Amino acid sequence: MRLAMAQISTGTDPAENLARVLDETRQAAAAGADLIVFPEAAMCRFGVSLHTVAQPLDGPWASAVSDVADETGVAVVAGMFTPSDDGRTRNTLVVARPGLPRLAYDKIHLFDAFGFEESATIAPGDEPLVFDLGDHRVGVATCYDIRFPELFTELARRGADLIVVPASWGSGPGKIAQWELLASARALDATAFVAAVGQALPEDAAARDSAAPTGIGHSRISDPFGSVIADYDSGERVELHDLDLSRTDKARAALATLANRRDIPRLDGTDAK
Repeated sequence: MRLAMAQISTGTDPAENLARVLDETRQAAAAGADLIVFPEAAMCRFGVSLHTVAQPLDGPWASAVSDVADETGVAVVAGMFTPSDDGRTRNTLVVARPGLPRLAYDKIHLFDAFGFEESATIAPGDEPLVFDLGDHRVGVATCYDIRFPELFTELARRGADLIVVPASWGSGPGKIAQWELLASARALDATAFVAAVGQALPEDAAARDSAAPTGIGHSRISDPFGSVIADYDSGERVELHDLDLSRTDKARAALATLANRRDIPRLDGTDAK
């Protein structure tokens, strides 16, 4: 699979951000990409009211993403925001594949950590997503999800040989090291490729200094053995990577952690799933 990772920095105007998504997708198509992955909050960066920019999955923003997938033949994963029935917003990944209905993943684990309370305005999702792309299965997760290994093992159990993780990682002491470690650890947990695609460090000082997680860059790809095969710095960068996804089968045969996994009883008597 030829994967394009779009480590970009988005602003507060969804129309401008959409234009960037469309342009980068067309450029990736010209270079032969099968899939391009944009960061979390590609629709609009954090630090502003997301309720005012949220659109339904059949709205114009997501529809334009589907249209460019159909136009170019490239599948697209991009972070956006959709309305929730409870008055909050959902942190959504739109998945657009050529000629197919669009899919959506709502972030399950909300970032109520490091002094930030995502759940105050964002409603959580509850269903993992794995989708078919050619002969392969691709799982998705969003940013803070990367701290929860059970989600990644579940995606692997559902057949994912590649898991993409759009993110807008928060800055702070030790945060880059945590992000890099977690990306490789989740690849080992799932014995799958993990492509963690972050928002670039903003050039705008106000966005960079915001208390909201506006991105630090450092996207990376880890293979199913945990080896790092692509590692970005903090700035904007869009590159293509050829992945030999057959290494997933080799890793699962050699490491066998999925096959050897056992459910451990919890203290309350229920089984951990």
